[in-house]
Amino acid sequence: MELPPLEKEIQPLRDELTNHRVYGLLAEMDDVRLFMQKHVYPVWDFMSLLKALQNHLTCTQVPWKPAKNTTTARFINEIVWGEETDINEKGTPKSHFEMYLDAMEEVNADTSKVLSFVNSLEGLDTIEEDINSADLQPAEKEFLLFTFQTIKENKVHKIASAFTFGREDLIPDMFLEIIEQSSKEQKPNFPKLTYYLERHIEVDGDEHGPLSLKMIQELCGESELNWLEASDAAKKALKVRINLWDEIATEIELNKKQLINS
Repeated sequence: MELPPLEKEIQPLRDELTNHRVYGLLAEMDDVRLFMQKHVYPVWDFMSLLKALQNHLTCTQVPWKPAKNTTTARFINEIVWGEETDINEKGTPKSHFEMYLDAMEEVNADTSKVLSFVNSLEGLDTIEEDINSADLQPAEKEFLLFTFQTIKENKVHKIASAFTFGREDLIPDMFLEIIEQSSKEQKPNFPKLTYYLERHIEVDGDEHGPLSLKMIQELCGESELNWLEASDAAKKALKVRINLWDEIATEIELNKKQLINS
């Protein structure tokens, strides 16, 4: 099988996500703050998908042995390098998660909840229990549970599919929508947020997207089962993202109604 049939299958979900009503609701900074306070969980758990891929596709053990595919290994290591130790707007090395937290603080979004959650985690064995017992909304929990259930299933082609079609291949479109909808007058006042968004578009759109698609082709190969499972993982990744976007949009709409009625 080839990639185009899979991409055709998931296109309706991608279109639904790209055209989601949440983007049109990001008119005021209060809306952006709420969005960021919920979107920060996908920003954080992205790294766990990436680290799972690094464990599968590069050698992270001692004694070291060469990776089966050095092109894919290099691609994964480059993403790890960029995501875990990128350069922020001041030239200081920081992970993208930390840069996102800085951007949240810049717009006065609350970071205490996500930091409390992340710091409370003890390991992969208890992650599902930790998520279920955390002070999170239903769609936030669903999103995180899907990520870690996929990782724990330990099928690298499914991890790669969730990573590629639910994240890397989606981020440029998603962030472009946010930039277009945000107030042009306010953007220059928030250099950390603007830098973070533009950096993600630059890196993920121009460099990582095409290589991640090649990774899927390599991992699925000629196995019809692998392609079916990769397609299923991609669809589920998009569906939980849509559900999260629905939840964010509903909260923003509710806040706007309360402001009108107050």
